[in-house]
Amino acid sequence: MNRDMQENQKQNKRGSKHSVMLMLYDLAILLVADLLMLVVYPSGITKLDPVSIVVQALISIVSIMTGRIVMGIYKQIWRYGGTTQYIRLLIADGLGGLLYLALMYTLPFKRITALRALALVAINLLAAIAMRFIYQYMYEYSSRKSTIANIMRKVTRMLTGIRIDPVQSGKINGHRINIAIVGAGRVGVMLADDLLRNPSAAYQPCCFIDIDSEKIGRYISGLRVYSEAEFTPDVLASFPIQEIVFAMPDVDIERKQQLYAQYKTTGCKIKVYDYPDPQKMAGSKRTLREFDIAELLFRQPMEFTDERTKNYYRGKIVLISGGGGSIGSELCRQIAKMHPKRLVILDVYENGAYDIQQELRIRYGEKLDLVVEIATVCDRQSLEHIFAEHRPDVVLHAAAHKHVPLMERNCVEAVKNNVFGTLNIVEVSEKYGVGKFTMISTDKAVNPTNVMGATKRMCEMIVQSRKGTKTNFSATRFGNVLGSNGSVIPLFKRQIMNGGPVTLTDKRIIRYFMTIPEASQLVLQSGAMAKNGELYVLDMGKPVKILELAENMIRLSGFEPYKDIDIIETGLRPGEKLYEELLIKTEELDKTSNSMIFVERDKPLTMDIIDKKLAVLSAAVETDDDDAVRAALHDVVPTFRTPEEINAEASKAEEMNAVEEDAAVAM
Repeated sequence: MNRDMQENQKQNKRGSKHSVMLMLYDLAILLVADLLMLVVYPSGITKLDPVSIVVQALISIVSIMTGRIVMGIYKQIWRYGGTTQYIRLLIADGLGGLLYLALMYTLPFKRITALRALALVAINLLAAIAMRFIYQYMYEYSSRKSTIANIMRKVTRMLTGIRIDPVQSGKINGHRINIAIVGAGRVGVMLADDLLRNPSAAYQPCCFIDIDSEKIGRYISGLRVYSEAEFTPDVLASFPIQEIVFAMPDVDIERKQQLYAQYKTTGCKIKVYDYPDPQKMAGSKRTLREFDIAELLFRQPMEFTDERTKNYYRGKIVLISGGGGSIGSELCRQIAKMHPKRLVILDVYENGAYDIQQELRIRYGEKLDLVVEIATVCDRQSLEHIFAEHRPDVVLHAAAHKHVPLMERNCVEAVKNNVFGTLNIVEVSEKYGVGKFTMISTDKAVNPTNVMGATKRMCEMIVQSRKGTKTNFSATRFGNVLGSNGSVIPLFKRQIMNGGPVTLTDKRIIRYFMTIPEASQLVLQSGAMAKNGELYVLDMGKPVKILELAENMIRLSGFEPYKDIDIIETGLRPGEKLYEELLIKTEELDKTSNSMIFVERDKPLTMDIIDKKLAVLSAAVETDDDDAVRAALHDVVPTFRTPEEINAEASKAEEMNAVEEDAAVAM
């Protein structure tokens, strides 16, 4: 404690010393201003005698220094002075000037004209501001090669004894990454100023690029503003520019896509200056970062959760099966925000369940009643015990095997877990009086070409058949989820980090994408609005060509596709089709209160028919033969076709043609 007190005393002494020195310099400037305006200034109207000169000088000193002391001017650290500090100085001298005029006209001494007095105050203020700007300039340019700054430092040391040594850059050999900033607005200028003032910054801003004719050709913070047309390869090479940074947080998706297409041909790495998570800006600060996965697809993130949805889940006991998975864990995060009575996480994979449990405990502590149950949905007895203990009001069923190639090889396990696991949790939910049950499905259930998609379609039929029971059942269907476990984007990232190649099963493949928060919010809102037996689908927007996604990811990593990192085809995997069916065909769907959510006009089967289908599957599972189970799935799911059939018709598909048309328009 004594050591800390001594250190604080030393720091206070240093601060006081700097304040006194600055006050002395200001006094010296003020005396020079007095000399100019009271002695040198030629005036036949009010020629002052020596006594009057001294009195006027004292009055000006007392007035102006009083204004500055009252406004706390000498408590500021002027090395980091900004607009606020300089406005404060302006106000302080304005108050000091008024006090000077008041004293001059009150005291019984020979006075000068008001205009001459104001000129004295203005000259002094101008000189004080200039001194502070020069002081900042010498520090800001201390880590760069600036002849003017070096001369100023030497002169300052000779005249005042103050030594302003260049601050060494934190970069190896002082090298920085040269960047061009796209957007010379408030955010772009703020980024440039921060980098220019920080001697340890990794980046060196070299120029701006903008479309504002009033800025083009001029300089901001010493950096020239180029138009998009002027930013030629010669300009790029003259600095040379290594990275291009987008600093336009309010630009729309179409414009951002256009700019990306324009600058990706430069060979420079492209980054963004904005919030770390575009969907969670509250409480965060802008930073220089890579493109977010959602931004890479150039689609507008959608927000689904509304007050009605939040009110529905508030105060209820919610059980989430598969709560440790990608979608399940995000459902847990969303539900936790809605103040449930209790949140029950059910999962067979303990590591995922543990991770989300710890995350929520850190965030909410004792405010959230959180329980984790380790069990598989295939174990009916365990489910009975869990439901009897917790009596959930709402069940969100996300537990499933989802990897297409793995399920093609393990058909028996796919049916056991996905179909009969869903049947177990559906029946247990009915038995224990669950209010609402929402199952998470997939676009692969639409005309499925693989075992995983066929099992999910069978699950949809099970859920829809329960219409009319006390439990309100519904299913929600959506496409691929960005960044989920096992998805293509994390795979591409790992391959790029390892130097490639990036592997695609087929360069013609297209897919629909949405973010994990979007998918989770959709599930929650559709579950809240469900009446009974509905199959909800989401307008996923336009499909994405996976080849273009891979090329963009390579470019954003600072490499050139096919030159630095190759992209190769490995052949379609078992059960894989070239495109996912368009989820939204408005002529086949009913609208809801949310313009992005629709209800499938799918007539539910009776429970008797479902029981017969389940009996066929059960008999096939008993054989423990994958081929027998696959054949049984083809029998009970009429829309289950082979991928060869679907892929042979790909050239005629509406989805594939839509992507080709968009590509032609972009070119």
